[in-house]
Amino acid sequence: MGSKKKLNSQKSFRSASPVKEMPVSDLRAKHQQDLENLNLLTQPFRTLKLFSMAMMQYLRKSIAYLLSHRWCMLFSTIAVLALTLLVTTDGPHVKHVEEVLRYLKFGLWWVALGVASSIGLGSGLHTFVLYLGPHIALFTIKAMKCGRVDLKMAPYDTIQFQRTPLWLRKDCSEFGPPVFSSSHGTSVPLSSILPQVQLEAILWGLGTALGELPPYFISRAASLSGSRVDAMEELDASSESNGFLATRLTQMKRWFLSHAQYLNFFTILILASVPNPLFDLAGIMCGQFGIPFWEFFFATLIGKALIKTHIQTLFIISVCNNQLLDWVETELIRMLSFIPGFETMLPNIIAKLHSMKDKYMATKTPVTSNIKVNKWDFSFASVWNGVVTIMLLNFFVKIVNATAQRYLKKQQEKEFTGLKNKSS
Repeated sequence: MGSKKKLNSQKSFRSASPVKEMPVSDLRAKHQQDLENLNLLTQPFRTLKLFSMAMMQYLRKSIAYLLSHRWCMLFSTIAVLALTLLVTTDGPHVKHVEEVLRYLKFGLWWVALGVASSIGLGSGLHTFVLYLGPHIALFTIKAMKCGRVDLKMAPYDTIQFQRTPLWLRKDCSEFGPPVFSSSHGTSVPLSSILPQVQLEAILWGLGTALGELPPYFISRAASLSGSRVDAMEELDASSESNGFLATRLTQMKRWFLSHAQYLNFFTILILASVPNPLFDLAGIMCGQFGIPFWEFFFATLIGKALIKTHIQTLFIISVCNNQLLDWVETELIRMLSFIPGFETMLPNIIAKLHSMKDKYMATKTPVTSNIKVNKWDFSFASVWNGVVTIMLLNFFVKIVNATAQRYLKKQQEKEFTGLKNKSS
């Protein structure tokens, strides 16, 4: 009789266990569906509510940290009060405060562009192509036209959001006579142009280095918690994609993952010094294999802010500089001179090329007119600023969605843990 009771109790337990397991599986499916549906487009009020709750939670943690470290709280309070007094009160210090604020705005702008370049503004866009590259190119062309490099009124006189630098709108006659010249026209040395755009390039590189830290920290936290970043499964899923470039990129990632245990300061420095699409994977692997933070950050900072940015800057200056055109012209003449019949044609061709280049590089005299014409302010700059504004709004929307989803996921994990504790 006792054995029959045990068998009956085991059968009843087995038959009852699926009933208990069903709510758990249903809860997981419901949680996943809630996460997928949570965004500003489908659930704007709930998304904003969860985003606000996440921000309040972060603010409470920050205040608790400051209260637990009294010296930090005291320093922060004094700094905020001093800054408030400097900004609100009048006096001879106002112009110095405004100058400092311009420098801060300049620095934060280029660093933020570097960070946005690492994360792609949420759309895979590179801010070097959008801002830094055109800025270097425009300054080089302007310096070549004017024959001098002292065009900026201050280091912060650069391209910024909804702001055009003053030197770009001025005529060359306002800067004075050319300082650099040669027999073939104006020729500004590369070594004179580089210092004029070097600071913003380094700040942009610093931002790109800071933008590589989130993958490292996420992977580092996963490694310390005992889990691993399963990048090979993602590569297996992406290996089904068609295309020559996608296949080659997947093969490169596989090779990199198979040699990731050999990462050190010098390999990270080499990977950060050249443009490559694998550096995000390098940051993940460095966090997973326990590479120290300062080793990873300093190697990334030196590679991106000092080496890679200077390579890119020198390339842009060389492309827009007359010295590169003269070198190409010299090499082209040397190669064409070996072709029979071209020796008699070369002088005429060279004269036409020089006249075209002088016409392009010549400074146009401003034309004054008293006629006022009403026209739409539909310039390229306004269109470009509109496109960038849309990209920034898209980036902000993705941040709000991701923050709200992360907060909801934590709440779901707490709910699921409580359900498991009750069932046990």
